[in-house]
Amino acid sequence: MNNEELVQQIAEVIDNKRGRDILALDMRELTTVADYYLITDASNERQVQAIAREIKDQAEKLGITVNRLEGFDKARWILVDLGDIICHIFHQEERSYYNLERLWGDAPLVDLNLSEE
Repeated sequence: MNNEELVQQIAEVIDNKRGRDILALDMRELTTVADYYLITDASNERQVQAIAREIKDQAEKLGITVNRLEGFDKARWILVDLGDIICHIFHQEERSYYNLERLWGDAPLVDLNLSEE
């Protein structure tokens, strides 16, 4: 599975756990930290943790090493490092405050083809 397919699969995992306003940024031309950032938010800490836990579980089922999972206990901003893909799961207030979309505004958006409910 290539990174683009993995981004799509992880976005679907997030969507299934009711992550909101899911965005994927193509970071390949902007940083060497990761190829893609996936960004989402939820309205409460338990939901933020549930999304992060499901990403971790599904990645491990696919044989992908989770390099780092940070911020899980406070669940205001959880970072899940999958190597070439970094997932940012925010509490809605933190997402608005840190506004990674604006910070990395030069990054092209990836079309995720998620179904609208």
